[in-house]
Amino acid sequence: MKAVGRLQSWRRIAEWRLFRSDDRLLMILLALVVGACGGLAAVAFNRGLTALFNWLEPFRGEPWAFVLPGIGALLSAVFLHRAIRNSADNGVPNLIHAVSRQGGRMRSRSILSPLVSSCLTIGSGGSAGPEAPVVVSGGAIGSGIARLFALNDRQQITLVGCGAAGAIASIFNAPISGLVFAVEVILGEWSSLNIIPIAIAAVAGTEVSRTLRGNQIAFDHRLFDIGLPDIIASAGLAVVAGLASVLLTRMLYRIHRLSGKTGGPVWLRAAVGGCAVGFIGMALPVVLGEGYHAIDAMIAGHFTPGLAIVAAATLAKILATALTLGSGGSGGIFAPSLVIGSLAGLTYHRALTMFWPSVEWIEEGCFALLGMAGLISGMLQAPLTGIFLIVEITGGYEAILPLIIVSTVSTTICHFLEPASFYMKDLVERGQLLRPGTDARVLSDMQVGELLETDCTVVSPGMRLRQFIEVIKRSRRNYFPVIDPESQRFLGLVRLDDIRPYLFDPLLYDAVVMGQIMDSQVATAGPEDDLNEVLQHMDAARLFSMPVVHQGRFLGMISKATLLDRYRRELMVQTHWR
Repeated sequence: MKAVGRLQSWRRIAEWRLFRSDDRLLMILLALVVGACGGLAAVAFNRGLTALFNWLEPFRGEPWAFVLPGIGALLSAVFLHRAIRNSADNGVPNLIHAVSRQGGRMRSRSILSPLVSSCLTIGSGGSAGPEAPVVVSGGAIGSGIARLFALNDRQQITLVGCGAAGAIASIFNAPISGLVFAVEVILGEWSSLNIIPIAIAAVAGTEVSRTLRGNQIAFDHRLFDIGLPDIIASAGLAVVAGLASVLLTRMLYRIHRLSGKTGGPVWLRAAVGGCAVGFIGMALPVVLGEGYHAIDAMIAGHFTPGLAIVAAATLAKILATALTLGSGGSGGIFAPSLVIGSLAGLTYHRALTMFWPSVEWIEEGCFALLGMAGLISGMLQAPLTGIFLIVEITGGYEAILPLIIVSTVSTTICHFLEPASFYMKDLVERGQLLRPGTDARVLSDMQVGELLETDCTVVSPGMRLRQFIEVIKRSRRNYFPVIDPESQRFLGLVRLDDIRPYLFDPLLYDAVVMGQIMDSQVATAGPEDDLNEVLQHMDAARLFSMPVVHQGRFLGMISKATLLDRYRRELMVQTHWR
C-alpha cells in the first residue's frame, strides 16, 4: 500500500507541478521516452527472431522440415487464444481502430503478446514480417504511458503514433520512414501538433537501434545510372506492382474467410496453413521467413534463378503469405511485401531484357528496389511511406524519380480496385474507420442524448385551436409535440406551417383540435441512435428539427442549430491541445 501511495504521489507531482505548465513540453518528453521504448522492443524482438530462426536452421534440410512453420503457427495460435486470450489486439488494423474509435486506448498486454506470437510464427519459417508486431507493441507502450499521465484522447493518440514511429524507425534504422508511416497510415492526420512529438520519437527509436546494432542501412546499395528507358519502363512496373498488391490483399482475405468456414480449432487451422507454407518452402526456400537475405541478393544482382523460377517465386510468396496470415499465424505484411516487390521487379526486368535485348537497361537490382516501393505503397495505399522507406533502407536517392512514379501509380491502381488498404479494409466495411478531425469522427464522439432541447411546449390532442394560439404567443418555437395526457405517449408533431390555413378563419378556432392538425407520421430519433445517421435522415427529409422518442415517450427535440454549435466545439477539442 505504501508503494502504491508513493507511486500516486509521484504521478501527481509529475502531472501538475512539472509538466502541466506546458503541454507541448510534456508531449516532447513523453515522445522521447515512448520512442526509445518502442526502439528497445524492436531490437529485442529482432534478436529473438534471429536466434530462433538460426536455432532451427540445421533442421531445415530434414525431410520433415515442412512441419516447422506448422508447429510455429500452432504454438502462436495456442499462445494467443489459450494462454492470454488476446488474439483480437495484435494487428495493425486493431491499432488503427484504437486510434479511430477508442481514443488511442490499448490493453497493456498488447505490449508483449504480438512479439511472442509473431516470433513463433516467423522464426519457424512462416511467411510474415516483424514490423506489425513491433508497431502494435510500440503503440501499446505509448497508450500505457499516456494513461499513466492521465492524458486526454488527443494526446494519447499522438503517443500511440510515437510508439509506432519509434518501432518502425528502429527496425529499419529509418527515422523519416517511421515518422511518415505513423502519420500517413496509423493516424491519417498531418498536423504540426502530431508531427513534432512523432518525429522526436522516431529519432529516439533510431538512436536506440544504432546504439545497440550499429548505424547500418538495412540493405546494401549500389549506385544506379538511371536512363530515360528505365524511367518509362517504371510505369509498367507500377502496374505490375499494383496488380500484385491487389492479388495479395484479396488472397489474404479469401484464405482467411475459407479458414474461418472450415471450422475446427484455431490452432489446427494455423498448423495446417503453416505446414502448407513448409511444403512450398521445400521447393522455393525464398518464401520462408521474413526473406531479407533474398532481398539483399536481388539488389546486389546475385539472385541466380532464371525468369521462370523468379516469376514462380513471386506467386509462391504471395500464396505463402496468405496461408501464413490468413490461416491464423501472426506477423505483418511489410517484409513479405518487400520480398514480393523485389521478386516482381526482378521478373519485370528480366522480361524487359528478354523482349528488348537491344535496349541498355539498368541493373536488375534497381527494379527490385522499385518493385519494393510499389508493393508497400499499394498494400498500404501510402505512397510517401513507400518512397521514403526504400530511400532510407538502401541509402540511395538517385532513383527518386522512378520511385515516385511507381509508388503513386501503384497506389492509384490499388485504390481503384480496392478502395481501402489492407490494414483498413475490414474497418471500412464495418464502418469503424474514423479519422481524427473528419466529419464522421466528430459526429461519432457526440450522442443524441447530449443534444436534447427540452424546453418544448407540449400540447394535447384535444386542445382547440383557440387555446393553441395562446400557447404560440408565449412560445419561441415552431414545433409542438402532441402528447397523450393519460399515457404520456408521443402522438405526433404540430408545426406552425400546419396551422396557417386555419389562422385566418375565426370560425374554426373552436372547431379544430390539435389531433386533427398534427403530423402523426413524423420521423423520430432515439437517444442511442447514431448521430451521423440521424443527420443524414434529416438532410434527406429536409428537416431542421426532429423529435427524440424512447419507448413511446417524448424526450425532447434535436435541431441542426444545436448540433452545429456542439459540432464546432467538438471539432476544436479534436484539433487542438486541451
